[in-house]
Amino acid sequence: MCLAVPGRVLSTAEVDGTLMAEVDFGGVRKEVCLQYIPDVTVGEYVVVHVGFAIQRLDEQSAVETLANFEKLGLLAEEFGDGSEFVPAQVELTEGVER
Repeated sequence: MCLAVPGRVLSTAEVDGTLMAEVDFGGVRKEVCLQYIPDVTVGEYVVVHVGFAIQRLDEQSAVETLANFEKLGLLAEEFGDGSEFVPAQVELTEGVER
């Protein structure tokens, strides 16, 4: 299964004429193409599908979605065994009202 996963933009740069970003997915960092939403800024959250940022997302929705994906084991399926998400998700969800 290939999910659309929210992540936070850490940096942006042009690589070989293509706007790219380093995006943090609750502890896992990946390079993502920003061509569909080129005006995204560092610190914003985006929804990423097959390596492309396809939509902006507010922080609370991103954090809740990542926490729910982790509970369901979907992050492990998407990114690996998922063990790297446990401390990151605890940190992300602290202080989020439920």
